[in-house]
Amino acid sequence: MAPNSKAGKRFLELLDAANKEANPELSRLALKLATGAGKTTVMAMIIAWQTINAVRRPSSKTFTRGFLVVAPGLTIKDRLRVLQPNDPDSYYAKRELVPNDMLEDLNRAKIVITNYHAFKLRERMELSKGGRALLQGHGPALNTLETDGQMIQRVMPDLMGMKNVLVLNDEAHHCYREKPTDPVEEDLKGEERKAVEKDKEAARMWITGLETVKRKLGIARVVDLSATPFFLRGSGYVEGTLFPWTMSDFSLMDAIECGIVKLPRVPIADNIPGQEMPMFRNLWDRIRTKMPKKKRGEAELDPLSLPPQLQTALDALYGHYEKTHALWLKEGIKVPPCFIVVCQNTAISKLV
Repeated sequence: MAPNSKAGKRFLELLDAANKEANPELSRLALKLATGAGKTTVMAMIIAWQTINAVRRPSSKTFTRGFLVVAPGLTIKDRLRVLQPNDPDSYYAKRELVPNDMLEDLNRAKIVITNYHAFKLRERMELSKGGRALLQGHGPALNTLETDGQMIQRVMPDLMGMKNVLVLNDEAHHCYREKPTDPVEEDLKGEERKAVEKDKEAARMWITGLETVKRKLGIARVVDLSATPFFLRGSGYVEGTLFPWTMSDFSLMDAIECGIVKLPRVPIADNIPGQEMPMFRNLWDRIRTKMPKKKRGEAELDPLSLPPQLQTALDALYGHYEKTHALWLKEGIKVPPCFIVVCQNTAISKLV
């Protein structure tokens, strides 16, 4: 949509208003993309579009060659290396996102891929409690944390000297500023309370890091990509509220209808009699107290100790998978169906 058209100006006004309320220091735009719909490919397309225009129109303030890609963890960060033009599996050449004669221009892009944990200020020197007390003496408390500028230099040295970089937030629903007024106190206990506090701490670290980058380097815009760009519990907003700066919604149903993602299946066989409600409908509620709660370490975990309800559910789902696979082979479809089990933690995933 043309930004100078009447409708375009209206959308930009709505976007500015949403950011002033929720992100006063940043200009954010969210894209809702179904899981498996290709967020990484979209990021590569944005980088290519910006870089090639910036190289060929160096006086333009609309485009940039500097990009900061922020992920929620090391696994996703490693997966995003395909955004680097010189990576062996680079999407720009592998997926033919740009003509061959433009690939050289892409090499002028400065792309830093990191995770939000890197924004946490680190100690400049390691001191024991006794050593710190000895150095401090009767003077003021020692400040041994790195400065904001030192953090920027550590995390994104390639972007130093560049202005108005473009930020791409992967899994951006973890990044928000808590609502400063009218916080909703929820009656949470145990693991749920710990999970909420962990989410809030992650959100604070992520958004604060971006605000620091904005002050030190300048950020033209933050583009958020997520399948679930919703406020989490404890954010001060109603849980599940869509980020008001969301400008595009490509839902799972859209992705299924377009053939981009596979059709998910839910087991319908329920072999456990005597239940008024199917056992598998709320399976986690029935087995959660019997499952390991910590990450797998050196402790011995016995797969045979899985609750029988879970074993039965897995057998039912895998039985459906085997039938579907056999049917596909009969019809000449060589690509097997996908069987995915999502677990609460790595200890459970190891058992499963």
